[in-house]
Amino acid sequence: MKFPRSIPLLGLMFALPLFCQLLHAQPNFLIHAAPVTVAAPDPAIASALKTIQPAHIEETIKSLVDFGTRNTLSSMDTDLPPGQGINGAADWIAAQFAQIAHDCGGCLEVHRDTFTEPAGDRITQPTTITNIYAILPGSDPIQAKRMVLVTGHYDSRNTNVLDAHGAAPGANDDASGVAVSLECARALSKLHLPATIVFVAVAGEEQGLNGSSHLAKLARSEGWQLEAVLNNDIVGGNTTPGDNLQLKDRVRVFSEGLPLAATPEQARRIRALGEENDSPSRQLARAVADTARAYFPAASGAPYSAFLVSRPDRYLRGGDHISFNREGYAAVRFTEWREDFNHQHQNIVLPEPGSSDPILGDLIQFVDFNYVANVARLNAATLATLALSPGEPVKVAIQARKLDNNSTLQWEAPAGASANIHYELLWRETTAPDWQFFQTVPAQGEGGPITATVPISKDNVIFGVRAVDAAGHRSLVVVP
Repeated sequence: MKFPRSIPLLGLMFALPLFCQLLHAQPNFLIHAAPVTVAAPDPAIASALKTIQPAHIEETIKSLVDFGTRNTLSSMDTDLPPGQGINGAADWIAAQFAQIAHDCGGCLEVHRDTFTEPAGDRITQPTTITNIYAILPGSDPIQAKRMVLVTGHYDSRNTNVLDAHGAAPGANDDASGVAVSLECARALSKLHLPATIVFVAVAGEEQGLNGSSHLAKLARSEGWQLEAVLNNDIVGGNTTPGDNLQLKDRVRVFSEGLPLAATPEQARRIRALGEENDSPSRQLARAVADTARAYFPAASGAPYSAFLVSRPDRYLRGGDHISFNREGYAAVRFTEWREDFNHQHQNIVLPEPGSSDPILGDLIQFVDFNYVANVARLNAATLATLALSPGEPVKVAIQARKLDNNSTLQWEAPAGASANIHYELLWRETTAPDWQFFQTVPAQGEGGPITATVPISKDNVIFGVRAVDAAGHRSLVVVP
């Protein structure tokens, strides 16, 4: 195998600690591979990210807050003041997507997914729920079947989840996530991407993930080939005066380990092979982190990172990504570093002057629009990178029919992939959180399987494969 004569500086900064660590632990790794490096940013994506502006974020969040309450149950109320309630918010969001579609010459298809949720624990009567989504169709007839999706929820709540009339501004939870979806649509509508992107604002999250559950089931029933779902919920970069523990240079990314949708046999195999840390959602989280290193490196002067959390969500909480996990899709959750629970699910309470009591309520004054813009940029870069990638290798398998200190992997090309692609065979120690080493594997003709053998024992590492195009866009990693 040929090694690169030089490793890009940013990639070296990322890989050097791992390189030194494994130099003593597994010297033979270094003979047969190179340390994983950071991908070079795509100039077109970088240019699109510059159009994401805090002023747009502020306008979106302020407009949603102005609806007073966006409680899902308010969709059935007829006694709300004019301009209040979730129905007006749904119309406003649809109008924003329509305006973006107009500005790009009709590139977006705007849809409403409206249904009636039956009465339940948090639904007092049969209730109309509407998800708003816009589709940016892929430009390649075959690649367009691949889809990536970004979402936030536009419903809100106060202390009483059944209160459809009281003020529930929901600035951080989750107007901030809706702002991310809209900004991604505005920025990426200017690009011509081979795969399809879906921009979503769901309702019913606070009542029990009702909207996302319906949309995820719709996606499954209609055969959406969703490779990635990015859920943004509470990404406002809460700014409470005196809180010195908030970190504005990172966002948490939560991902499931053992897939919710795994069958008992699949779960048994995952445990047997020690692949609890290698679900499709966990690979998506690693791809988000990889994208952050490419587009927001420390050397840029404005670093921004994805802090990966290896659990589905925070303690006692859940989110819309779980609905997609249940349907077997790779889905992750973005959430700010440090939440202030005085500013979530609370009635608005303004203390008396001079009081040391905290302000209660999810108010816009605690949202950092620059922070939300960075979350939107990371989402947009991830979506665009995956949409431009060749797609995931298929039928990835490792030969394990006999005892062997070598490891042989076999896979097939993604559907519709260009002939001008190659693959990266990756591996890492079983205790390592991210991929450490790779070997480049060229495409091996049309139609047949690609095979690679390395003198590394499969007992000691986790292997994965991803496809890479000539411009360096990487697919998600697939573990055999």
